[in-house]
Amino acid sequence: MVADPTVIDCATSGTREVNRRLRAALGTGSSAIVRNPGARHNIGVALLARGRVVVDGSVGYYCGGMNDGATVQIEGSAGWGLAEGMLSGIVQVDGNAGNAAAASIRGGTVVVRGDCASRAGVNMKGGLLLIGGDAGYMSAFMMQRGVIVISGNAGDALADSMYEGVVYVGGEIASLGNDAVVTDASADELRSVGDDLERYGMARPARLRKVVAGRKLWNFAKHEMATWREAL
Repeated sequence: MVADPTVIDCATSGTREVNRRLRAALGTGSSAIVRNPGARHNIGVALLARGRVVVDGSVGYYCGGMNDGATVQIEGSAGWGLAEGMLSGIVQVDGNAGNAAAASIRGGTVVVRGDCASRAGVNMKGGLLLIGGDAGYMSAFMMQRGVIVISGNAGDALADSMYEGVVYVGGEIASLGNDAVVTDASADELRSVGDDLERYGMARPARLRKVVAGRKLWNFAKHEMATWREAL
């Protein structure tokens, strides 16, 4: 028999109490519903057990940060630092996300059905970021590993100083960052990206361009000094 979800009301509980009850619910195999989030910061941080959390409304900064296994569904929009430092699990946002969505994640999947502001996927070290709309300035900055899919347009300085990350863009690219280049994607890569989008109910763009590092910044070379100056 599946237990009824734990219902937590932010209108009557502080953030620390909300997170304590979330961890307790997931630790006993229950799911949880968070009511009246009121764009509060730090909801659902450091969830270390598998289970499902539904947030009924918009959240503030760092929702789902340091997640390690939970599925967090946000039925609204999210502020800065969505899922920052996540190790595993899923964080989904029905609306838009602020700056630095999926910053420094090492694994798991972040889904933003709307737009992301600047620096989406900054310093990602693994994992998957799916963006149904547009991504802002300097997305994928210093991305180490992982995959970002931007179904819409990408802002200026896309993938600046990126290393082994891969970015796919369905719309227009305002400009590429230092050492970022557009290359051909294989049929298998495009199929895999399309499958990821469809898994979360997102449409496949009519086209996808693949952006990778040109590798000029991977090792210092004196003849590339101008590129290094720009990056620094």
